[in-house]
Amino acid sequence: MNKEVNLDWSQLGFSYIKTDYRYISEWKDGQWDYGKLTEDNTLTISEGSTALHYGQQCFEGLKAYRTMDGKIQLFRPNQNAKRLNASCQRLLMPQIPEEKFIDACIKLVKANIDWVPPYGSGATLYIRPYVIGIGDNLGVKPADTYIFGVFCVPVGPYFKGGMVPVNFTISDFDRAAPNGTGGIKVGGNYAASLYPHHLATQKRFGDCIYLDPATHTKIEEIGAANFFGITTNHKFVTPKSPSILPSITKHSLMHLASHYLGMEVEEKDVLIDKLDEFIEAGACGTAAVITPIGGIEYKGKLHIFYSETEVGPITKLLYKTLLDIQFGEIDSPKDWIVEVK
Repeated sequence: MNKEVNLDWSQLGFSYIKTDYRYISEWKDGQWDYGKLTEDNTLTISEGSTALHYGQQCFEGLKAYRTMDGKIQLFRPNQNAKRLNASCQRLLMPQIPEEKFIDACIKLVKANIDWVPPYGSGATLYIRPYVIGIGDNLGVKPADTYIFGVFCVPVGPYFKGGMVPVNFTISDFDRAAPNGTGGIKVGGNYAASLYPHHLATQKRFGDCIYLDPATHTKIEEIGAANFFGITTNHKFVTPKSPSILPSITKHSLMHLASHYLGMEVEEKDVLIDKLDEFIEAGACGTAAVITPIGGIEYKGKLHIFYSETEVGPITKLLYKTLLDIQFGEIDSPKDWIVEVK
């Protein structure tokens, strides 16, 4: 550590803090430049940028973790690179070579090493890569110039005082069209979710749950997270749909449930009127890892899973196992961890 960062790590939330450096690379004349680190946290772009008018932009989210022995490690950054490229491909933006993506994240973390929270604080360094279309444009068409940027922010433990179950309600709104952009990580999906989220929180729910847009009979996503449930016969079940953003956390939990806990794992339709199949349920994503679901309100009735106040034992074990891997407490599956050296 080269300097002292004056932060109370235990009190950090999930909000923007300007760290020392960010990474910027530009696509021009058919190729990406080498990329550089800069202290400037502002972008100057054309008023005609396609990111501003036509939503030609996408982003990712991953974390850096400090281990007990002082190492810093990234969790499955190659999967974030692949998902970012799937988003770029869908929006006709140039893809980022996987090596460039991971190298940018490593350079960024090393440059901001004093901002990586200490082991045991529960806090982590959140990394936000993004790609935007820029340049002097007017018509509805792909840009000629793009920015690939990455910045980082220390964030606190999601659950201060321990994990607690959260209740959710079913939304009447659709998160994505049946053949739309639900399966990629673009800003438009999140803009469309702001109003339904607002309505849910007004009713004192943690967030809303989106059903499939075609039939409104199957669970798809929970706010900005993926759903999973533990059945009465201890099977790990999660919805399968092209409209769902493929969560790296969810796929990691599927592997852990199968290979570490010996559970049967299944991706399938999760019918909203069959919630009694599950004894535990959760929402999973990068920020919280797992948010336990206490209950789901549907048609005026609240269906309770394990408890509104206590976290189920399998959910608790999945959460601990994944955190132990991320913080280097136990060995990880092959190629899940990239050390920042």
